[in-house]
Amino acid sequence: MSRSRAKAPPVQLLKVDGLPAPVEVRRHPTARRLTLRVSHSARAVVLTIPRHTDVREADRFLTRSLDWIRERLEGVPDAVPFADGAVVPLRGQAHAVVFAGRRKGHAVVEIEARASGLHKLVVSGAQEHGPRRLRDWLIAEARSDLDDRVSHHAGRLGLAAKRISIRDQKSRWGSCTSDGQLSFSWRLVLAPPLVLDYVAAHEVAHLAEMNHGPRFWKLVRQTMPQLEDAKHWLRMHGMQLYRYGP
Repeated sequence: MSRSRAKAPPVQLLKVDGLPAPVEVRRHPTARRLTLRVSHSARAVVLTIPRHTDVREADRFLTRSLDWIRERLEGVPDAVPFADGAVVPLRGQAHAVVFAGRRKGHAVVEIEARASGLHKLVVSGAQEHGPRRLRDWLIAEARSDLDDRVSHHAGRLGLAAKRISIRDQKSRWGSCTSDGQLSFSWRLVLAPPLVLDYVAAHEVAHLAEMNHGPRFWKLVRQTMPQLEDAKHWLRMHGMQLYRYGP
C-alpha cells in the first residue's frame, strides 16, 4: 500500500527448464543491480535487470539461483479456481461455490448462510459463465464495502477521496495518487472485514500524508485503532488471497 508509482517496465516471459513457473524479465531504467523474487500473486519468478546489463550475465545470474527459486516456489500455495464445489472465503468466512444453472427469479449470486456446515455462494446462469459471474459479483461487493469504509474514515479525518477504483492489483492492496484517487484490490472482500477496513483507512490517510512517517501513522491509528491486528493478518495470510480466481 503506497502512493501511485511510475509505469511498470516492459516484461519478457521466459520458460526455463526445470522450473514450474515462468520467469518475468523486467529491464528497468533505474535498477542498479540484478534482483530476483518469487511473486505469490502472479505465481511467477520476477527477474529485474538494469537497462544496460548483458543478457548473458542475466542468464548466469538466473542459473546460479535455480535452487533458491525452486525452494521459494515450493512455498507458493496451490491455486483455487472458481469452480463448482470450490471453497472460497468471503469476508473471512469459508463458502462453497455452487453453479446452479439457469434459475428464473434469482439473483446472479446468492449467499446461503447455514447454522452448521459451509455457507454457500449460489451462482445462477450458464455454467461456463459461472467463474466470470462470481468474480464480477465479488468486485461489486468489494466496491460496496470499500465505498462505505472510505466514506467512514474520510469523514472521521476530514478528508475526501476524488475517486475509488477496484482492480486486480498484484503487488499492493491499495494505492493513493497525489490528486486524491484511491485504488483497491477486489480480493480484500475475501479477507475478514477488519482487514478491508484497515486498508481503506490506510489509503484515506494518504490523502493527507503521502508517506509512511509518524504523522501518517497517527492518522491511521486515529481512525483505525485495531490497525496492528489487521496488519498482522495481512502479513500472515494476505498472500493466500491470491490463490482464488476464475
